[in-house]
Amino acid sequence: MVLGQRQNGHAGGAAHIVWDWNGTLLHDIHAVIDATNAAFGELGLPPITLERYRELYCVPVPKFYERLLGREPSGSEWQVMDETFHRHYWQCAADAGLAEGAAELLAARQAAGHTQSLCSLAPHDRLVPLLREHGIADRFTRVDGAAGGNGGGKSGKAQQMVRHLAALEGTAPGIVPGRTVVIGDAVDDALAAAHAGARAVLFTGGSHSRASLEAAGVPVVDTLQEAVETAERISGAEG
Repeated sequence: MVLGQRQNGHAGGAAHIVWDWNGTLLHDIHAVIDATNAAFGELGLPPITLERYRELYCVPVPKFYERLLGREPSGSEWQVMDETFHRHYWQCAADAGLAEGAAELLAARQAAGHTQSLCSLAPHDRLVPLLREHGIADRFTRVDGAAGGNGGGKSGKAQQMVRHLAALEGTAPGIVPGRTVVIGDAVDDALAAAHAGARAVLFTGGSHSRASLEAAGVPVVDTLQEAVETAERISGAEG
């Protein structure tokens, strides 16, 4: 879905950045923890800390629950936890703000004529109103969320990234996979980028520990400003 005004191509040969939403532009990790603990409570599991969550979290999400339970959750257990998680998450996420510096970075890149888009497995019909609420909907060349449901977790990101980049072709000069950098908070964002022929930078403000992100073999940073600076550097390294 195309939102906002068309941006003016790659000024100075800048990278095209594909932003992730949850845990990257949206600082929602505490909403995630609260919703996860609500889901755990349905099975009588003790609450989990942020540190423990980041240490154990993985996709597909049932595998994460298996690490905590010591066994694979049954179909009925998974259904209860999944429904509980999303019900609580959307209640808590209403209070989540943008990550530090996100609004300013998006505005500055757009003002400089650089292109950026958003690819997320958050439900599209929930995502777009949130972007408008946070005042950033017009910052992107294109926005793609998941169609229906709860998005299925980040494990479906690779195919969605391929579709996203294909849809961007021709929307602005110079948007090609080889000069595109995905900025996300999860290993699957790096895998999706590689699958689509793009590069990636991973941000430590979301669901994964630094150690798990570093295992992806791509740059890992602690701020979105660093992420953008690194994206520009690596997009020009071979582009």
